[in-house]
Parts: sequence; C-alpha cells; structure tokens
Amino acid sequence: MIEPLFLAHGSPMLAIQENAYSEFLRSLGQSVKPQAIVIFTAHWESQVLTISASDEVYETIYDFYGFPEEMYRIKYPARGSSKLAGRLQAKLEAAGIPVRLDTSRGLDHGSWVLLQKMYPEADVPVVQVSVHPFLSPQEQIEIGNVLRGLDAEDILVIGSGVTVHNLRAVKWGQSEPEPWALQFDEWLLEQMQKPGYGELLNYEHAAPHARMAVPRPEHFVPLLIALGSGSPDRAPKEIFRAYEFGTLSYLCMAF
Repeated sequence: MIEPLFLAHGSPMLAIQENAYSEFLRSLGQSVKPQAIVIFTAHWESQVLTISASDEVYETIYDFYGFPEEMYRIKYPARGSSKLAGRLQAKLEAAGIPVRLDTSRGLDHGSWVLLQKMYPEADVPVVQVSVHPFLSPQEQIEIGNVLRGLDAEDILVIGSGVTVHNLRAVKWGQSEPEPWALQFDEWLLEQMQKPGYGELLNYEHAAPHARMAVPRPEHFVPLLIALGSGSPDRAPKEIFRAYEFGTLSYLCMAF
C-alpha cells in the first residue's frame, strides 16, 4: 500500500540542484514503487477538473522564465495512461464532480521537477490533474475522498504545491525561515492531527498569517486534495521540512 503524498515543488531550480531536498526526493522514489502516479499540480488551473488522458510520451513544459539554459534542455519523457484517466473520470463523475479529459497537454514543472528527481527513468505512467483553486476547502477534500483506495492498488496520489508560497515576501539569500512562515506551517501540522482536521478548512480566517502564507490558493489546495485521498485510519505525518529564501516552505506530508 502506497500512502498519498503532498510534495513541495518549490523553486524550478530544484531541477538542477543537489541539496537535502533533492536527496530526500531521490530516496523517496527509491522506497516508493508505484504502478502509476496521479499528480494534482498547482500549475494547471481550470474551472472544470481536467485529467490528462493519453498513452503517449508527454511534452515537457517549461512554464518559467529567466532560468539557466540547462533547465530548458531537461526532458522528462513519462507516458500517460488513458485507462487510469478514464477510471478517475468515472469515479469523480459518480461523485457529482464535473470532469474533462485532455489529450494534448504536457507535464508542467509542478509535476516533472519532482518526478525527475524521484523517478529519473520516467518509467512510471503519470496522470496529471488540474486544480480549481477557488473551490471551498471542503470541496477540495471531497475531491481527494473520491480517490481513496487507489493506495491499495499501489497508485501514488501526489498533491504538488507549496504551503507557504508568497513570492513577494521571499528573502533572497536568506537561509533561516521567517517566524511567520514557521508559525503557519506549525498551525497546519497541529490542525491536521485533530478530529475533523480542526480549523484547517477555515484556514483563511483561523490560521496565523494566512494571507501572507497563501495570498492565492492554487499552491495550497493540492495539500487538501492529498489529505482527503488518505486513509482516515492513518494519521497525517510530516516527512520533510525545510525553507528557502526565508519564506518558501518545503513541507512535505504523507497521508
């Protein structure tokens, strides 16, 4: 059985960096051997949940600007799985969640930067799914709930985002995290351990420094989806945490 994960994709520079986080991802990939991957990426937004449904090799999308040239030469030639995409579509529609299929979109950096560290051979089928950032937290959890049970089939569900993601607040060159960023993540960890996730679903109003940490929700909602997809019999657990530029969180969770 493979636990659903929330993984921070952080800076695109992770693609060419060797550090504690890249080593963690490499080790994680060596220890977790899925039959397929379903990844919800913060860098694909749509008002209707959209699922990549192709058996072809994905195009590698470079959805970032001004980075070293070597990053634009990286290819991550994973294949999709139309069969798994169809299964997800059926599950979500049965739960009353509108869904579309997409047969042409490539993997954005919210997906391939993580996956090329975890599975560098690109030998695991990948189904990429969009997020609708403006659904309520409860609705995001319910999307995850629909995916419960995939873990028993060794299908790895990943929410790819960042808990503290405010690019206007980054402190370039600062290695120590800002206190407010720590306080926000600590609050999240505390709430996820409570029955019904405590005040997590009201995080916008209840969490300390919520507006600073989450000025826009697209990077936060993959956490809620991954959390919802986990077994209620397992306690959420922190599996990695670090900070870059003072505020950018690399908190990762297993559910």
